[in-house]
Amino acid sequence: MQKTDAELVNAVLDGRKELFAELVKRYEKPVRAIALNVLGNYQCVADISQDAFVRAYEKLPSLRRPDAFGSWLMKIAKRFAVEQAKRRFWENRPNVDISEVVEKPNGQLDEDKQWLLAAVMKLPKTERQVVMLHYFGQNNVADVAKILGRSVGTVTKQLSRARLRLRKILERSKK
Repeated sequence: MQKTDAELVNAVLDGRKELFAELVKRYEKPVRAIALNVLGNYQCVADISQDAFVRAYEKLPSLRRPDAFGSWLMKIAKRFAVEQAKRRFWENRPNVDISEVVEKPNGQLDEDKQWLLAAVMKLPKTERQVVMLHYFGQNNVADVAKILGRSVGTVTKQLSRARLRLRKILERSKK
């Protein structure tokens, strides 16, 4: 009869470390599937999977509910995959200062763009991130969601809120 996750976790915590291999075997495919879903290719899946299992093993004593090992491990795997996706995204981006995107030929921002950039910088961090990635980074909503590890719906909602907030900020600054 197959042992439950809770039984395996408790046995590992009691010193039977070799039983962690059963947890790895049980969850290897789902962890790889999560990494593949986030990253969209096979290149880093094995590394993400290994990192997730290592972290789970190291943090096993902090797991409050041994029966929740599977969902806890999936969260760890997703976090590692999202972090890897962010690193890959920023490593592949040219170092472009935002002012280069909106500068006049003489190297100065025109007044309208200074005004808009100042307003964007007043947004809450999460909204500022999606605005910068979407408009200044020229990423579509799905790419922004993937980069930030958020759902497309969340990013869409944040963009909508940011536009409303920007409109109010810009109206106030006109007065």
